Amino acid sequence: MTGDVAPLSTTEYAVLGLLAEGPAHGFALARRLESESPVGRVLTVRQPLVYRALRRLVESGNAEEAAVEPGVAGGRRVIHRITPAGRRRLTAWLGEPVGHVRDLRIEFLLKVVLLQRAGLSPLGLVRRQRAALEGTFAAIAATTDDAGDPVQVWRKHTATAAADFLATLEALFGRRRRSVGGT
Repeated sequence: MTGDVAPLSTTEYAVLGLLAEGPAHGFALARRLESESPVGRVLTVRQPLVYRALRRLVESGNAEEAAVEPGVAGGRRVIHRITPAGRRRLTAWLGEPVGHVRDLRIEFLLKVVLLQRAGLSPLGLVRRQRAALEGTFAAIAATTDDAGDPVQVWRKHTATAAADFLATLEALFGRRRRSVGGT
């Protein structure tokens, strides 16, 4: 990896976040990204895309092959692990708020879930996210609910719901932090 660092996709960050929990092979990672899994409820990723993400993570130096083991039905399974560079990159990404209200549904929620799975409080991220979108929420709230413009109506209602969602998360994680701290 030299020069500019290629951006990672949300799928690649999901796989990297799961690798941060411990070494795994592609099939196991794909299982953890199925639709009814805790992470898959946020972002469902099919097996071929998991393997593509692993390949890109290895090529970019964010993951590496750690071992090879025999597969259940023959063949071999390559066990991957996160690299120190991958861990730094994941940590930075997990702390960054998203830029748009529309990105709360997948990217932000994925960050919250991965932080919780790592045993970390998402409270700081939630607070940074609220601050990052404060101007957007204020600008949209100042517009009128023009029934003739369904896009504007959608934006206003979505922004209102998003602001309420972030406020609820902040209260929820703030209570948990106080209860864990014994206050």
